[in-house]
Amino acid sequence: MEGGNETSLTKITEFIFMGVTDDPELQVPLFLVFLLIYTVTVVANFGMVILTKIDSRLQTPMYFFLRHLALIDLGYSTAIGPKMLVNFVKNSISYNECALQLIFFGIFINSEVFILSAMAYDRYVAICKPLLYTVIMSDKVCYILVTVTYIYSIIVSSLVTIKIFQLSFCCSNVIQHFYCESLPLMAIACSDTSEIELIIMTFAAFNLVSSLVIILVTYMLILFAILQMNSSQGRHKAFSTCGSHLTVVIVFFGTLVFMYLQPQSSHSFSTDKMASVFYTLVIPMLNPLIYSLRNNEVKGALKRVFRNLM
Repeated sequence: MEGGNETSLTKITEFIFMGVTDDPELQVPLFLVFLLIYTVTVVANFGMVILTKIDSRLQTPMYFFLRHLALIDLGYSTAIGPKMLVNFVKNSISYNECALQLIFFGIFINSEVFILSAMAYDRYVAICKPLLYTVIMSDKVCYILVTVTYIYSIIVSSLVTIKIFQLSFCCSNVIQHFYCESLPLMAIACSDTSEIELIIMTFAAFNLVSSLVIILVTYMLILFAILQMNSSQGRHKAFSTCGSHLTVVIVFFGTLVFMYLQPQSSHSFSTDKMASVFYTLVIPMLNPLIYSLRNNEVKGALKRVFRNLM
């Protein structure tokens, strides 16, 4: 009883991660796989940022948003990836570092939701209102959309992080995950988590539903406009400009809906960890590759860069 009382009164100064797996035989192969994924993610996203910045033919709103998507993917994969790799050697994180990881991850993941919505709106204007495109999607409008996205994400992530770290962690410091994430942290809290659960569910529902509504409505209007085109070449070009974005949206939102729009009681941490690996490491790697492989303008820009280097 004395040991239990002492533990309950001790302030937790660090958390221990359970990691992706506890199988010793998988530690080295998984480390190498995740190292490769993170390396490709950094190179591909940083390359996309540079490419869309220096190539004169990519100075359009579409690639302005793509550049920010690459920055966001680079941001939230970096918030998780390096520490995840270190966890294979030392699977602990300090209390303050955990809070920082949670807040930065929240900022970037929320930003991605609305950047994808802005990209859908950009495609709608380009296809449905081509004559007004430069007027509607002016530099000022693009900067406002991005700025509002970042400010909102910072506010939401800060609120959630502050609320979570106001909870008491007096019984355990073992997180059933490989990074500091809201649901595993609430699972080890001694305090009542009903308020923060409601806050998270409310923001998650609002973010996902509002952004999905924007994306679905814009793509319905885009589809209607494409079907009315007389030229098969015009229809093909319109579909090709939307294909990459639509692929990214389906993969990203499908994973998030699975992760967050369900009650905490129905969560399986082993399943959540696999889903988390996918959207924290795999999706940021896939996004620039999807845009590179499916986008003729990006492929053309890459060819011009390599031609100039040679």
